[in-house]
Amino acid sequence: MFFDSKQRRQVLQASIALALGVAAGSVQAQAKYPDHPIRLQVGFAPGTGPDILARTLARGMSTQLNQQVVVENRTGAGGQIAAANVAKGPKDGYNLLLADVSAISIAPFAFSKIGYEPTKELVPLSEVAKTDFVLVVPNSSVAKDAPSFMKMATAKGGKVDFGTFGAGSPGHFGAVILGQLGSFPLEAVHYRQTGDAVTATIAGQIDGILMSTPLAMAQIKGAKVKGLATTAPKRSPLLPDVATFAEQGYPKADFSAWFTVFAPTGTPEPILQLLSEKVAAAVRDPEINKTLVEAGFSVTGTSRDEVTRMIAADMPRWKAVVEASGFRGVD
Repeated sequence: MFFDSKQRRQVLQASIALALGVAAGSVQAQAKYPDHPIRLQVGFAPGTGPDILARTLARGMSTQLNQQVVVENRTGAGGQIAAANVAKGPKDGYNLLLADVSAISIAPFAFSKIGYEPTKELVPLSEVAKTDFVLVVPNSSVAKDAPSFMKMATAKGGKVDFGTFGAGSPGHFGAVILGQLGSFPLEAVHYRQTGDAVTATIAGQIDGILMSTPLAMAQIKGAKVKGLATTAPKRSPLLPDVATFAEQGYPKADFSAWFTVFAPTGTPEPILQLLSEKVAAAVRDPEINKTLVEAGFSVTGTSRDEVTRMIAADMPRWKAVVEASGFRGVD
């Protein structure tokens, strides 16, 4: 088909008008943002620590943005299902993810296929909180502290049955770090359900487990298990009688699980910046902050630059741990 000069001008003018109209519509949509509820997806079940964090955060974000933030639980594969769903979803600011270290820093190295590329398809907005881990053993265990646990584990010679809350979790590879520090063979016993792992620990079916501070706190205070050491840099005010690994001679046992809010790559820059500021402000709100601290979290609320640098430094460490373990899962 051939166009004369007049027709070409008409086609060009129509194309420019269409492009300008789309751009104007996009700018207008951004100016009104947010004008309907935002989805915050989390890859863990209702009632778990990450879910409590997500719902508390959503309450604070709703206030900051003057718009409802709705939590959606998309459980499975240690948070990978939720991460993939957000990464492949709408890039409009209404599709957000609360992910922990396992889905971002560990999964790419621990599993052959995860369905998304964290550093390419997801943009970190703000690290909102961290949770440290507590080495927990059954009440029947002879171990009284970290050194005696290491001694007991080494003396077993054969293997140490160490529970985890799923293959690829920070508790899984945190246990690998302990095995390396104590020079004892580790047999990871993976549980799909949090309740099953807790029950197994109480019943003495495993030698030990790394529980997040929020979960361990309830079990230790209920005298159902013993807490021997925490990976935190200093003792938690919620568990003042549990010494840190560093205090007991193991300074390299300093890992934690961080939680960060992400948006899919391609979300408009003004929206990314607004969300980053509002997410950080949400967890700094006195009421929200108090709720999270009482639940066992260390509140952070970092900027985009800070969380980007943190993740860039975090991934190589977990990569080294995964590679040293020889683990390679298949999702």
